[in-house]
Amino acid sequence: KYSPDLNPIEQVFAKIKHWMRQAQKRTVDDTWRHLGYLANTIEPDECANYFTNAGYASVKT
Repeated sequence: KYSPDLNPIEQVFAKIKHWMRQAQKRTVDDTWRHLGYLANTIEPDECANYFTNAGYASVKT
């Protein structure tokens, strides 16, 4: 079965959807522009945390 809790992209999508609701963009152009801006605000460390949270963290040696 599919579990969104185990898929890191679902965590990112949830965060972006939250930001998009707050921004309340009303045109297609504004929405796409803001989506691009939001995607660029997600840092590599944050992405790594999403993978860790989903149980995909590898052990560093």
